[in-house]
Amino acid sequence: MKRAILLLAIAMPALGNQVIAQAKLVEKITRQGDELVIPYEKYILPNGLTLIVAEDHSDPVVQVDVTYHVGSAREQIGKSGFAHFFEHMMFQGSDHVKDEEHFKMVTDAGGTLNGSTNRDRTNYYETVPANQLEKMLWLEADRMGFLLDAVTQQKFEIQRATVKNERGQNYDNRPYGLMSEVASRNLYPYGHPYSWLTIGYIEDLNRVDVNDLKNFFLRWYGPNNATVTVGGDVKTADVVKLAEKYFGSIPKGPSVEKVVVPPVVLDKDRYVSYTDNYIRLPLINLVWPTVPNYHKDMPALTCLAQILGGGNSSLLYKNLVKTQLALQANVYSQLSELAGEFTIRVVPMPGKTLADMEKLIRTSLDEFEKRGVTDEDIQKFKGYAEAQYINGLQSVSGKVFQLAAFQTLTGNANMIGTLVKMNNAVTKEDVMRVYNQYVKGKHAVVLSVLPKGQENVIAGPDNYEIDKSHYNAPDYGYASLKYTKATDNFDRSTHPGNGPNPVVKVPAFWRKDLPNKIKFIGAENNEIPTVTLIITIPGGHLLQAKDTARVGLASLFSDMMNEDTRNYTAEQMTIELEKLGSKIDVSSSRNAIVFTVEALKKNLDKTLALLQERMFNPKFTDETFNRIQHQTLESLKQAKTRPAAVADDVISLVDYGPNHILGMNESGTVSTIKNITLKDVEDYYKNYMTATNTKVVLVGDITQNEILPKLAFLYKLPNKTIELPSIAAKPKEVDKSKIYLVNIPKAAQTEFRIGDVTGLKYDATGEYYKANLMNFALGGGFNGRVNINLREDKGWTYGARTTFDGDEYTGDFTFSSGIKADATDSALTEVIKEMKAYNADGIKDDELTFMKNAIGQRDALRYETGMQKAGFIQRMLEYNLPADYVDQQNKILQHITKPEIDALAKKYIHPDKMNIVLVGDKMRILPGLQKSGYEIIELNTDGMPVDGESKKGF
Repeated sequence: MKRAILLLAIAMPALGNQVIAQAKLVEKITRQGDELVIPYEKYILPNGLTLIVAEDHSDPVVQVDVTYHVGSAREQIGKSGFAHFFEHMMFQGSDHVKDEEHFKMVTDAGGTLNGSTNRDRTNYYETVPANQLEKMLWLEADRMGFLLDAVTQQKFEIQRATVKNERGQNYDNRPYGLMSEVASRNLYPYGHPYSWLTIGYIEDLNRVDVNDLKNFFLRWYGPNNATVTVGGDVKTADVVKLAEKYFGSIPKGPSVEKVVVPPVVLDKDRYVSYTDNYIRLPLINLVWPTVPNYHKDMPALTCLAQILGGGNSSLLYKNLVKTQLALQANVYSQLSELAGEFTIRVVPMPGKTLADMEKLIRTSLDEFEKRGVTDEDIQKFKGYAEAQYINGLQSVSGKVFQLAAFQTLTGNANMIGTLVKMNNAVTKEDVMRVYNQYVKGKHAVVLSVLPKGQENVIAGPDNYEIDKSHYNAPDYGYASLKYTKATDNFDRSTHPGNGPNPVVKVPAFWRKDLPNKIKFIGAENNEIPTVTLIITIPGGHLLQAKDTARVGLASLFSDMMNEDTRNYTAEQMTIELEKLGSKIDVSSSRNAIVFTVEALKKNLDKTLALLQERMFNPKFTDETFNRIQHQTLESLKQAKTRPAAVADDVISLVDYGPNHILGMNESGTVSTIKNITLKDVEDYYKNYMTATNTKVVLVGDITQNEILPKLAFLYKLPNKTIELPSIAAKPKEVDKSKIYLVNIPKAAQTEFRIGDVTGLKYDATGEYYKANLMNFALGGGFNGRVNINLREDKGWTYGARTTFDGDEYTGDFTFSSGIKADATDSALTEVIKEMKAYNADGIKDDELTFMKNAIGQRDALRYETGMQKAGFIQRMLEYNLPADYVDQQNKILQHITKPEIDALAKKYIHPDKMNIVLVGDKMRILPGLQKSGYEIIELNTDGMPVDGESKKGF
């Protein structure tokens, strides 16, 4: 790496009569040889804004990221959730951008956008075709400098409701969803900025007013507290000029000082607990305080977590999971800007108490102390860390996010080099030292998460009360804040135009069909030295169509294929892969068993040798089978406590019927998994491993001539023809819309799934493709009618969408959303109203134009990463698509008309003949639904009619 530190003003000409605020180039990073570094230039504007530009001309893509050094750590007691709430408000328009227009402009440009908030920072980002750079910088500058006058009470109330629904969906309505909140509240002192979660408390969200939020913006959203990072197919001088134009005149905000808090010290083990409405198995969560991010001990703590609970080669897996004492056992080291946490988390098998688990955890720690740290442990950690950093550089967004986070939290955007050195320097002694310093004999918060009625399985009686007596609210300087807008000599209300359309080329690929009927397709991608390999062997879920008593066999078989081989235990295999920085995973799908391989190119040969061992030398034992069968059964039972998972299963069952293979969960059911034997697994391997119609997808830094000889071992697959059963997946007739209600007592939200079987099979250029074009305006994106209505206008949900899904067997149409419980009946009315309007009147002219722009320009984003390229060519192979099918799609898109869209809406949107699955609290939502006029059929979480209900609904 070559680093130049410069303090040179960039002399830029005036744009019109405007005086340009000149940026100073303060740093330039270039790559030397093959070192792991992200080249960039860093500038500082006179108002304190930091600008980082990373040129990357590999794809016609640009990412613009604006990161503000403010997160929930800048909040205080009684005002939690402000930082995240304000993230939502930043999408509600500004002086020159109308309400909801930010999303629409980016989508119209063929781009994607979002924002995120954590403890320490908030960021906003757009990924767009390269010709949209100026528009993105204009958009971000407008909300940095011209937001507050557009913040209205109505927008405020809607977004407050949306944030509350986000909390409901991601925390209150999810199994173990409140675990981190309770742990943080009891780990950190009262008032510590990490003692609450970023989402905030409902009572705080309820009490905040619009003026509080405006003050938050004025205090923290100045350019001197922001970093603008631009990466991709740009010229640095152009980016600097545009940043000076749009950001340079925005006044500097109040100064921002670093938060300093004392280290967390516990004087005893703090035992705390709560009862969770959604779980059937308890959980124990032990948390020790550690150190802030980028501390010298960060790598050693990560290595320690990997040794203790990082996968099937870890100590806790061996002692708890493999012995069937626990369903899950994991260890994490999470470090943030002000403090860190070392966490051990275990879900026991039924019949085991959390007190039992705590003893086993502490016994395992004693075992680790005797065992010590091995050379192999260090090799694993370094191999894993190297692969993580390299894979993080696959996309422009990956590079931009890293640069922005490093700059914001450390002031050094080039931290990747420092971290690589820190990781490579870790020793066995370092790992033992951090264990002794932060875990051994140290006090922890011991949290018991308890199912209803199982309070007796607690780890220990609650012994800690939060002390609120020493809290002094911080003075963040909210008094006398003044809103001053930028003064410009150009018209900000004029939307910037587009640059020349980028030339987008689909990935170049090669194909090869072998005499044994293995089909290969590959694409070179030499941006980073990695290789991705996907092998699909015909079979999977559909093989059970004629033997549904054993549904889940393919899934269980793939789990067994991830275990022992003749020459390696599962643990030994994991160790070898982690030392190489590689992954080999076996999974099942509707119609295949899938082997997925990721490797650094330098370690490809050793990784493929392990793949060959995995494929051809599996070792199926009674002990492993019994464990996996038991774990699968418990996981299926756990899923019945997750409303979203229940809704997904039940809509499939209702759509296809309880005896149809496509209505059945691919993981099976409790009864079908119990029917499967070890011999069934052995027979699957013997009967269905085949070369015939096996498909191999290759993407990476390797040529066809290099890779094919390395895969010669695949020729050893037997040539067997696998005939998948014929699936009769015609549309199931729905005579009228009915409500299928599943009761989850005390659910904070209702999960909606509304739809039917279309019978539309995947077709890249036929009616399936056109139906997806039709769906875009209804619910295919953020600006779809259902999302604008339910989220942006009503504030009832965190998000709502409609989708057309299809494969070679069938197709479905589905509306999905999590809606706040009290709005269930009203939301149902609105959804059906939107569908009826779309069926009756079709698409509007402006929606048609918007759809064509949004879909027509997003190709630049579709083929950037290795996995994106793999997905693209895999689809070509799977459906035997012509090389120019994307060109054909674009022609269809540009020429499709309103009458064609409207005809498709009438054909496939049937609001009066849809299955309506609602999963929520029956006591709260049934009275309103009874007034809707729909027949209501109550089902249990398995999708079967409850006692006393007629089965005529099926």
